[in-house]
Amino acid sequence: MKLVSTLSLLILIFAMQTVSQTPAELAEIWDRQHVSNILPSNVRHKDVQNYLEGLKKIGVRVDEVGRSLANREIYRMEFGGGPLKIFLWSQMHGDEPTATSALFDMFTVLQNNRDKDWVKAIEEKMTIRAVPMLNPDGAELFIRRNLQGIDINRDARDLKTPEAQLLKRLRDEWQPDIGFNLHNQSDLTAAGPTSKQAAISFLVVYGDEAKTESEGHQRNKRIVAAMWEALNQFIPGHIGRYDDGWAPTAFGDNFSAWGSPTILIETGGLHGRDEMYLVKMNFIAMMTAFRSVADGTERIYSPANYDLIPHNSGGRLLNVVMRGANIIDRADPAKVTVADIGINYLRRRESFITPTTIRRVGAIGPVGLEEYDVSAFYVTGRMQPVSAGNYGELLFYRKDRTIDWAATELEKEFPPDAVYSLGQWIKGADLITKK
Repeated sequence: MKLVSTLSLLILIFAMQTVSQTPAELAEIWDRQHVSNILPSNVRHKDVQNYLEGLKKIGVRVDEVGRSLANREIYRMEFGGGPLKIFLWSQMHGDEPTATSALFDMFTVLQNNRDKDWVKAIEEKMTIRAVPMLNPDGAELFIRRNLQGIDINRDARDLKTPEAQLLKRLRDEWQPDIGFNLHNQSDLTAAGPTSKQAAISFLVVYGDEAKTESEGHQRNKRIVAAMWEALNQFIPGHIGRYDDGWAPTAFGDNFSAWGSPTILIETGGLHGRDEMYLVKMNFIAMMTAFRSVADGTERIYSPANYDLIPHNSGGRLLNVVMRGANIIDRADPAKVTVADIGINYLRRRESFITPTTIRRVGAIGPVGLEEYDVSAFYVTGRMQPVSAGNYGELLFYRKDRTIDWAATELEKEFPPDAVYSLGQWIKGADLITKK
């Protein structure tokens, strides 16, 4: 019996080596063949339609399957003809766009490589359907909710939104074996008890509060373990596990309850890399999942590997920290407070300006993705006092200067040495020491 098991494992490994694509090969394929050419946060509904027209031209099946509240078309793509049914949906939150672009790349690569053995295996073993941009109205405005002001991902039970009704119908009519729920999380989410951003986070979603496991959940844990191993070659230490608290009105939880065990993929941030790199990471993760299921190599992983992925954590990161600021309150200029200033960015399209908010003032423990030593400067708010909740608009003056802080037009009468505005140094960047 032991000999049979060993032979089976050797056959499986041989199949993986001869049929499967390695993560490095998948990355190289994406580099050469991806069609996404707009930063995901800038993608509008019309861009989705243009991508889909390109897919139809190369032979991918694309169907309009419903309409949003504002009568925008919602589409579904399909590839393969195998018995295992896999269903993915993205951007049910309008301001969470990364995976949408990755889906277009994924279907393009699959369709254009149907002559390759690894794609043939996927096509023969499974049928893949995907709904990109489930919430086109929210995406157009770059907001989380739909035009009713409802979070679609909390409408799985009440079904008050047309988008939720559509998603429920598509699941019920097809009864997929595996679901993939594709989102974005805060770029300040940390991977475990570290100061590293969780660029990608996974969750095997349970279907009840008791976290009852089925073979489908065990299989999904093995699939996530395969994706984790693949991504660790590119973003080691930047992968987390999402909170698995029971959310009775959420679609992932209910997909699992309805018989379609679901994997959640949340894209975060990765300082120093643009959005397209995270599209690439999504592509590698999803293609690894399909490959591992198609060739059976997911069976070489233990579900216990999933439990090794560190849990996400919050409160450890800020976008920017100004260390050692000498803060001037212009209402009481005799008082100088020495403190750190923590600033966060608000989520926005890449093409938009970067609104910033002061998150904390004081002795700041969390790490800034960018940190500056401003101890040689007096710092005052450009429009509002330096206080938590106010704009992160700051003026910097060398401490050896004499300033009339009561000046009516301070910035004009006493030009600052440096100005931090809309998430960047618009003056004096060369004077500020970056830590």
